[in-house]
Amino acid sequence: MSAVRIVIADDHAILRQGLRSLIESEPDLEVVGEANDGQAALEQIEALRPDLLILDIAMPKMNGIQLLSRLSSLFAAPRVVVLTAHAETAYLRQMLALGAAGFVVKRSAAKDLIHAIRTVMAGGTYLDPGVMGMVASGFSEQKKVRTSREGDELSAREREVLTEVALGFSNKEIAGRLGISVKTVETHKANLMDKLRLNGRADLVRYALLQGWLSDS
Repeated sequence: MSAVRIVIADDHAILRQGLRSLIESEPDLEVVGEANDGQAALEQIEALRPDLLILDIAMPKMNGIQLLSRLSSLFAAPRVVVLTAHAETAYLRQMLALGAAGFVVKRSAAKDLIHAIRTVMAGGTYLDPGVMGMVASGFSEQKKVRTSREGDELSAREREVLTEVALGFSNKEIAGRLGISVKTVETHKANLMDKLRLNGRADLVRYALLQGWLSDS
C-alpha cells in the first residue's frame, strides 16, 4: 500500500519541521511538500496532488479559510486536517462548513494528530475533544437542522450507523463492525440524513454530539 502523501501549510518553520519528523516516523505517512503561506500551499497542492493537507488558519498572503474555500474548485482536492491555535467557535464552524474533515488544536498531543490523519483518510471526521462542546452548541443554534419528531425517528440500526460514521469509521469498517453489507450501510446513511435533513458530515457529527451518543461510545 502506498504511503499517504501530505502537504503541511503553516507559517512557522520550526513547527513544520517538527510536524515532518512526527509524520514521517510513521511508515505509511509521507510529507511531500511544505508551504509557509496560503498561496504557496495552493501551488503545492496543484503541483503535487497530495492526499491530505495539514492546514493552519493564520497565514500570510492567503489564510487557511481562504485557501480551504479555493480547494473546492480543484479536480482532486486533498482531505484537510486543520491544525491551529485558534479554537474559537467561529473558526471551527467556518472550517467545517468549508469541508475540513479534521480539527486539531496545537496544544494537543502528537498522537492526536496522527489519529486525526488516519481517521480522515479512512473517510471519517476527527474533532479535537476540546472543541466538541462548541460543535454541539453550534448545532443547537442552527434552525435549518432539526431533531427527529414523531413519525420519522431513527431506527435502532440507523442510530448505530450514524454513531459509527460520526466516530470516524468508513462504510466498509461500519459494515464489518455491524455485520451488514456496505450497501446496507450506505442505504441507512442516506435514509437517516434524509430524515434529519442533514447536509453533510459536519452536520451528522454535530447531531450525534447533541444527542450525547458519542460520549456513550
